[in-house]
Amino acid sequence: MGELKTRVEALENFLESCTVCPKDCGNNRLKDEIAACYSGRLPIVSSYTAHFGEEPCLSGTNGAGNIFFGNCNLRCVYCQNYQISQTWKQQKRNEVSHERLAEMMLELQAKGCHNIGFVSPTHFVPQMARAILIGAENGLNLPIVYNTNAYDAVEVLKLLDGIVDVYLPDLKYAENDAGFQYSKVRGYTDFARKAIKEMFRQTGDELVFDENGLLKKGLVIRLLVLPNDLAGIEENLRWMKEELSPRVAVSLMAQYYATNKAATDERYILLSRRISEREWFQAVSLLEELGFEEGFMQEYESASHYYRPDFTDAEKPFKDIRDFQ
Repeated sequence: MGELKTRVEALENFLESCTVCPKDCGNNRLKDEIAACYSGRLPIVSSYTAHFGEEPCLSGTNGAGNIFFGNCNLRCVYCQNYQISQTWKQQKRNEVSHERLAEMMLELQAKGCHNIGFVSPTHFVPQMARAILIGAENGLNLPIVYNTNAYDAVEVLKLLDGIVDVYLPDLKYAENDAGFQYSKVRGYTDFARKAIKEMFRQTGDELVFDENGLLKKGLVIRLLVLPNDLAGIEENLRWMKEELSPRVAVSLMAQYYATNKAATDERYILLSRRISEREWFQAVSLLEELGFEEGFMQEYESASHYYRPDFTDAEKPFKDIRDFQ
């Protein structure tokens, strides 16, 4: 517990002149100064619930204990969680204490959830770690899942070694220009790949399961197939094979549908439709062609229909689905 406390204190130092993510805004969040992510000293929790739409080894039979943070360090024009990620004025009311965040984790554990999954945690890593410490002191013993957009700072991730058990990053784009156009950040691909390399350093390419087939430790990289190959799936897979390992687990996702600005703004017309069956099966064939064997993929027919959250129902924003195979 002493080592965990030391890491938590080191992480909190990143808040004084904020360098928690690659944006390096430099605002003093300990004094509630806000900048790009509109987030101050306290964590913002928009929803926490047992979630059945994650990969089977995370959802299991009782659900993943997901905690959805409000706000984000990205501004994806097609964000499926835009109701909570891009509405900072409304999300301010969802601020909670570190102690309350720890209580949420313990509640999810008491409900039988198989893990604690932090969704969009990048901008709240120090607060997350503080709450994990409080939770651990009060009996929290579930695996911690870090479900991130991967626009993470390597120095922050290094301090999560031993705190996070499962890394679940998106690798959104193979080109920085796409990251700027569609997620409004500079250098997305460069920073995300460096971050994922650090995650891989911590976990390697082996997934560790318990006796019930639930994931206890490892790295699973999510690739969301976008229309018109805007994600650069082949290039990212080749990078993963060459720079990480062909045994690294891939989660190929078919759940894209036009939402947020992608549904209404003509500037993003290339994102204005769901992916075609041909685009999906081209991505699937690349996994086999490049020799990837570990991981998961969604069902093409159902993915974009079911994975449509509505955070106006904070207790149950998702339908109870098991969408991966």
